[in-house]
Amino acid sequence: MTTILALIGVKGLYLLYIWLASAIAASWLSGRKGYGERAGLATGLLLSAVGVLVWLLWPARPGSVWKTRGPIGSRKPKDAAELDE
Repeated sequence: MTTILALIGVKGLYLLYIWLASAIAASWLSGRKGYGERAGLATGLLLSAVGVLVWLLWPARPGSVWKTRGPIGSRKPKDAAELDE
């Protein structure tokens, strides 16, 4: 008798990884844009890869990390960057 997990297959495993990665990415994007990570997590889980596109196109709030430090940000903390100048 085969196990049920073996019937899912590799394609199902890859789709699961894509689904989880899109939820993580949407959560990170929404957090940087100033809307909180929960909104991005919900969008990423419900819309899968489309959720990431939604948060890439959604405008950032004024004063958010996206607006102040840029889309990716610097690797240095803000205080350390001021000391180097």
